[in-house]
Amino acid sequence: MTDDQTTPVPDTDSYPGVGRVLVIIPTYNEADNVALITERVRQSVPSVHVLIVDDSSPDGTGDIADRIARLDDHVHVLHRTGKEGLGKAYLAGFDWAREHDFDVACEMDADGSHAPEQLYRLLDALRSADLVIGSRYVSGGMVVNWPMHRQLISRGGNLYTRMATGLRVKDATAGYRAYRMPVLDKITPGWEPPQGYCFQIELAWRAASAGFIVKEVPITFAERERGESKMSGSVVREALWRITALGAADRLRRVSSRFNGRKPTPSLPCRLRS
Repeated sequence: MTDDQTTPVPDTDSYPGVGRVLVIIPTYNEADNVALITERVRQSVPSVHVLIVDDSSPDGTGDIADRIARLDDHVHVLHRTGKEGLGKAYLAGFDWAREHDFDVACEMDADGSHAPEQLYRLLDALRSADLVIGSRYVSGGMVVNWPMHRQLISRGGNLYTRMATGLRVKDATAGYRAYRMPVLDKITPGWEPPQGYCFQIELAWRAASAGFIVKEVPITFAERERGESKMSGSVVREALWRITALGAADRLRRVSSRFNGRKPTPSLPCRLRS
C-alpha cells in the first residue's frame, strides 16, 4: 500500500443500502422496559439512532430515557407535554427525523413485542421497497403468548380491512415498520391520525394509494411481559368505524369517476410485494 492509500472507514452512522435510520419508540409508563429495549436496538443494529418519544410518563420513563441519552450519542429523547395518542407520537417522531436529515424512520413498540434482533429484516427489505411491514401473518411470521381472543380480534380486523378497503396487506395493523422518508413526506402532511392503532392501517393504505412499494417480511410478535397493554374496546370500535369510512369513501370516488365518464384511478396500485 502506498502512502496516499487509506483503508476505507466504515460508516457507523448509516445502514448499508438504506442510509441513516431512526428507530422511533413512543413511551408512556414504560419505566420497566425503556432501558432494555433501547439497549437491544443498539446492540442489534449499532448504526441506527433511537428516538424515545415520551408523553410525560408519570412513572419516570422520560427521566430514564434522558439518562440513557446522556451516555449514548445515538439515543435521543423527545418530551411531549401530555398523552395525545400513538399516532401523534409517531408523527412527532417523523417530523424529528425529517428535521435531522434521516433517510428512514422506523416504528417500534417499547414493550419488547417487536424484537430488535429482527430489525435487520425490515431494513434489508427496504432496499427494494418504500415501506416495509414486519408481519405476523405472512409465511414465517408468528405470534407468541397472545390469548386467543386477541388473535381473533387481530386476524378479524385485518380480514375486514382487506375486504373493506382492498388493501392487499396481510398485517395492516402491524406496528413494526420501516418507512423511507419520501413516503412520509407524501402521505402525512395535513393528516389527522386516529387515537388508536387504526392509524397504522391508514398509513399503509395511503402509501399504497400513492404508488409506493409496500413489502411485508415475517416477524415473531411476542406479548409484553411487563407493563400494561394500551389496547381497549374503544380502540377496536374506532378502528372499525375508520376502516368502514375509508372503504366507503374509496368506493364512492370510483363510482363518481365512472359516472362522470372518467377511468377511475386505481386506489391501490399493483406495487405490493410479499
